[in-house]
Amino acid sequence: MASPKEIAYLGPEGTYAHEMALKRYRGKRVTFTPCPSVEAVFEHVAQSPQRRGVVPIVNSSGGTIYETIDGLMNEDLGLRIEEELSLDVRLALLGRKRQQIETIYSHFVPFEHCDRWLKRRYPGVNRVPMNSTAISAREASHSECAAAISNRRAAAIYGLDVLVFPIPGISKTNVTHFIIVSRKPDRLPRTSKTSLAVYLHNQPGALLDFLTPMAEAGLNLSTLISRPIKGKPRQYAFFVDVDGDVNQPRMKTALKEACRKVDQVLVLGSYPSFRAYTS
Repeated sequence: MASPKEIAYLGPEGTYAHEMALKRYRGKRVTFTPCPSVEAVFEHVAQSPQRRGVVPIVNSSGGTIYETIDGLMNEDLGLRIEEELSLDVRLALLGRKRQQIETIYSHFVPFEHCDRWLKRRYPGVNRVPMNSTAISAREASHSECAAAISNRRAAAIYGLDVLVFPIPGISKTNVTHFIIVSRKPDRLPRTSKTSLAVYLHNQPGALLDFLTPMAEAGLNLSTLISRPIKGKPRQYAFFVDVDGDVNQPRMKTALKEACRKVDQVLVLGSYPSFRAYTS
């Protein structure tokens, strides 16, 4: 099994994608490279088979990350899923000790999680939404009277103190799922999930034609998301997650039957799923 030499992740430093990358590849001799967007991660990884990318794909509160889905379905990049991981997200309030807090920065999802606690502890404080919790920590580091809702690792990166951890009263189901993508993914043991890109005929009943063989084989489809096909107005492809290994006889048979009834089916990865970590 080949070892990757570089791990790209959705940056900047201190994001939960960074946290996930460090936990997954702890002890490995790899270089970690932050990228400014999910799209940039995909483009960077596509340049070398020795690179891997760590990107979020779904959050239990914020929902599906469509930029990740679109990157997977971009055939020009040709990336595949090697592994799916999950991170139990615990939030921290970062700032400076013994300083009055006038502004708090964070992503909109943590603000929603912490709304009741913020109203009780900091009722008059200005909340400023940012694109990520790491950017929030970086922004808070520029002002003595600012704080950020982020993760503990970001405190050390941006010179802040951990004022509260974990922030109390947050749902225990605040989980983000990440995928590792590669040009040439390693075949890992305990495969439990397969992702597909399905291109249908543009006609009534086309989706049912695909779903019927899957249902008859007793396969569970855990995700079914439609995405527009670039350059083809009013035409859509589907991103599909199926429980099981693509090499299982019943899935192979079902896919063979389904392929006769649709334009194209691409296997985007057959991989182990839900190795869990805690932030």
